[in-house]
Amino acid sequence: MVTETVLQFTGLFKTFGATRALIDVNFGVQAGEIHGLVGRNGSGKSTLIKVLSGYHVPDPGSQLTLNGEQVNLPISGPEAAAQGLVFIHQDLGLVPAYSVLENVRLNSWQAKGLRRIDWKKERAGVEEELERFNLRVEADTPVAALSQVDRAILAIVRAMHHLGTDSTNKVLVLDEPTAYLPTDSVDRLFEAVRTVAHTGAGVIFVSHRTDEVLEITDRISVLRDGRLIDTVTTADTDEQALVSLIIGRTLSSLYPDRLDLTPGELVLEVIELNGDHVRDFSLTADRGEVVGITGLMGAGHDEVPYYIFGARDAKSGSITVNNQVLKTHKATPTESIAAGVALLPADRLNLSGSASASVEDNVALPVFQQYFSRGRLQLAQVRERVGGLLATFDVQPAMPSLEFSSLSGGNQQKALLAKWLQLEPTLLLLHEPTQGVDVGSKAEIFLRITEAASAGTAVLIASTEYEDLANICTRVLVFDSGRVVGELSGDELTEERILDLCYRGARGRGAHGMVFQWRPYRVGFIPPGIEPEFVKTPGRAAAHPSPKAVFQWRPYRVGFIPPGIEPEFVKTPGRAAAHPSPKAVFRWQPHRVGYIDTPGTGGGETRTVDHPSPKAVFRWQPHRVGYIDAA
Repeated sequence: MVTETVLQFTGLFKTFGATRALIDVNFGVQAGEIHGLVGRNGSGKSTLIKVLSGYHVPDPGSQLTLNGEQVNLPISGPEAAAQGLVFIHQDLGLVPAYSVLENVRLNSWQAKGLRRIDWKKERAGVEEELERFNLRVEADTPVAALSQVDRAILAIVRAMHHLGTDSTNKVLVLDEPTAYLPTDSVDRLFEAVRTVAHTGAGVIFVSHRTDEVLEITDRISVLRDGRLIDTVTTADTDEQALVSLIIGRTLSSLYPDRLDLTPGELVLEVIELNGDHVRDFSLTADRGEVVGITGLMGAGHDEVPYYIFGARDAKSGSITVNNQVLKTHKATPTESIAAGVALLPADRLNLSGSASASVEDNVALPVFQQYFSRGRLQLAQVRERVGGLLATFDVQPAMPSLEFSSLSGGNQQKALLAKWLQLEPTLLLLHEPTQGVDVGSKAEIFLRITEAASAGTAVLIASTEYEDLANICTRVLVFDSGRVVGELSGDELTEERILDLCYRGARGRGAHGMVFQWRPYRVGFIPPGIEPEFVKTPGRAAAHPSPKAVFQWRPYRVGFIPPGIEPEFVKTPGRAAAHPSPKAVFRWQPHRVGYIDTPGTGGGETRTVDHPSPKAVFRWQPHRVGYIDAA
């Protein structure tokens, strides 16, 4: 069966002054596929998406074809919508003060006599759409009350509403949809994305997270320095090969060597700190130590850096840095900076930096006072200093006069890290330091953090990137409901153990039972007691013959077994089903062509299997969605 191409760029060029942002790009998306678009910050991804949305005007000669018909460029925003293009950006574009119903139906109300809104009909329609995407929220709930992942799924619901009842051959563009999601929420979003592709729409999935791109996509296109380097079939590639395409070289390791720490001088002491979502938190950190704090979304760990820095008022407790007691109430960041404390918040443009100011002003802000002479700022010296820092931290382009918001996310983050590390702080506080950052910039940021620690800075990282914490921290404290429920270090400090502690507390509070997903990974282990027959290699149903295989545990909620369905291989769209035995549990993934890899056959034998419902046939993907019941 020939799959129809719903979108095709041919010979796409885009120039900004002397900079060629896109160079002869040929990029296409097929109906019903999830197509990944990856590349380093500044590679051209955002420019391509902005050309597609009508925000940027491409160079003359660039061509865009939608459903076989050429479209005049530049395309306007309304015309893009009329052609079946819908976009979801990082900020989602939702109105927090409005209800779920109002956000979905905004600008598309159905009215009855005298132009009155038929609220009953509107509510019924929205509830049907929410159910379709398994989003269990009330239509009248304010968006401000929703979790991050529920907001992201709601944005998809709204987008599909605007595409209409027939979304075949239309295109949904997701620009970094998981950038602000904790890792434990990503699977729910992916269910919604697969549901969209199942309708026949093409999906463009832009992301820096290579493991997620490999999990969710059918094909992946790689941009580097404005050029399309390659388009690969996801099932035929792995993370190492993909990273090499993205950065243009083989990356031996994302993480620097772990620090061999000798206990040193005490830098930070926190005693029984209490805040809005923090309870009786105590911590000590020595010079040169890298300490991680983490937990599930809402666990409270993400508030700690702001209390220590004085950006928020704590209710009680004490904080001491370098033997200096800091205020916990009515404290100021100025006092903390004077004590040798630096904070890099997660929100780059609103809290960490000034979007409208220049790169130079952002980086030099903490040291401006050093460059005043007789009441005048020595601009030449400031520019020389900032230029040197941009070069050292590999900020591209290294142009201090540029507006800060014009830099890509990874380069913004490197510039902000330079801003604080130039002070050689005693204590560096980081909140989600690699959020929305490409893999190359991630490696550079981790290197700078490790170098700072080696020079004697104590580092505290609040993050939900469990793998990163396991690889760069000397120890990690795990939060649940505002309290520390465990501390990991040495051989115990692995991503698997962090996940276990995160979810142990959730299970203790009566949360859904948990199942776990096998995913091939660079580092990890086969948990004791798991038989090799349950270990699946990428893209194959065969049992892995070697106990040396490395895999990663991923959490997933136990689903339900539909009435009347045999439990042995329960398959429902977008949900996991618990198996009554400790054997494997699997999930159906919506797809146009249905087949199943027979487990344990060793040869990858396939056969077509229809879903018990006559309305759907699904594809079995053991290398992406295989589950083992939790012990």
